[in-house]
Amino acid sequence: MDLSDAEFDDLVAEALDRIPPALATLMDNVVVLVEDEPPPEESGVLGLYVGTPLTDRDSGYTFRPPDQVFVYRGPLLRMCRDAAQLAHEIRVTVVHEIAHHFGIDDEHLHEWGWG
Repeated sequence: MDLSDAEFDDLVAEALDRIPPALATLMDNVVVLVEDEPPPEESGVLGLYVGTPLTDRDSGYTFRPPDQVFVYRGPLLRMCRDAAQLAHEIRVTVVHEIAHHFGIDDEHLHEWGWG
């Protein structure tokens, strides 16, 4: 599937815009980044959360760099056959990785259909 970087970034922004405002305001010290490919040790993933989930933070959590949510362009483009499927998979990836920021594990995400 052929899509410009800007068009892909727009789909990620749209997925972020679909996060309910009440939930989005609870996100703290996290940045969403689009990268071309995952690191070799994470090959095959569509996204990745790197950081300290909100549920694991305490009063000692200060002056830390932001948590990172990565969305990987290459794997998503390769797995999707059209723009509608790509938009859907980006949304699922964004929701999945943001859920990790809130301390929700893969088991629960899979149970809820966000695997």
